[in-house]
Amino acid sequence: MQSDRTSEWFVPKFGPKNFRRSVGILFLPYTAIVTCFAVLGATSGSLDVGRIVAISIIYFLALGVSAHLLDAIGGKTKPWGDLPKRKLWSISMISLGAAFSIGLYFAFLDSPLLFPIGIAEGFFLFAYNLEWFGGKFHNKITTIISWGILPVFAGSAIQTNSITLETVAISGITALITYVLIRNTRPYKILKQNNGDQQEIRRRELFLKILPLGVIIGTILFLL
Repeated sequence: MQSDRTSEWFVPKFGPKNFRRSVGILFLPYTAIVTCFAVLGATSGSLDVGRIVAISIIYFLALGVSAHLLDAIGGKTKPWGDLPKRKLWSISMISLGAAFSIGLYFAFLDSPLLFPIGIAEGFFLFAYNLEWFGGKFHNKITTIISWGILPVFAGSAIQTNSITLETVAISGITALITYVLIRNTRPYKILKQNNGDQQEIRRRELFLKILPLGVIIGTILFLL
């Protein structure tokens, strides 16, 4: 079985191995999707560019860095090699601390709705990636809630401290996109691990390339 993920399409094909692993472990296309969801949530009220940047940084640090490093620590397999756990923990906690510091600033300033959202996201971050409670939260529903719904709510909360009907409608779309992503990612991963049908792998890989690009372009157009 193929357990080394450095051959994945989102991992750079250039540079030393440590650089390639460092970029790959961030799962940048999927991080970009969730960051875009937070941005879309922040468009449901009057636009404050500074707050849009803030929520983008929060989700990049909390998900792109902290959550993915915790996944490397808590995962049953080691697709990125035998990485030093102490270093992963340190970087993860520093990134998470920075993300929560930004969130707390706006929560205390005028967006207290960020408090419950941040607590929920923090719980899922640890429960999912470290497989707490026997892995009961390591499932599709948790992913859809923490990736597809709560980022939209957080974007709206930091902008207007409210969850509007528009926010709920957007979260329905982003939850569906997350579901579609899961439905294609897991079979693709199994095919890759077992050196399955190469044509099917390429077909699913193409879809996984198009989806993040479509979300990014759609978010930009929505902002414009």
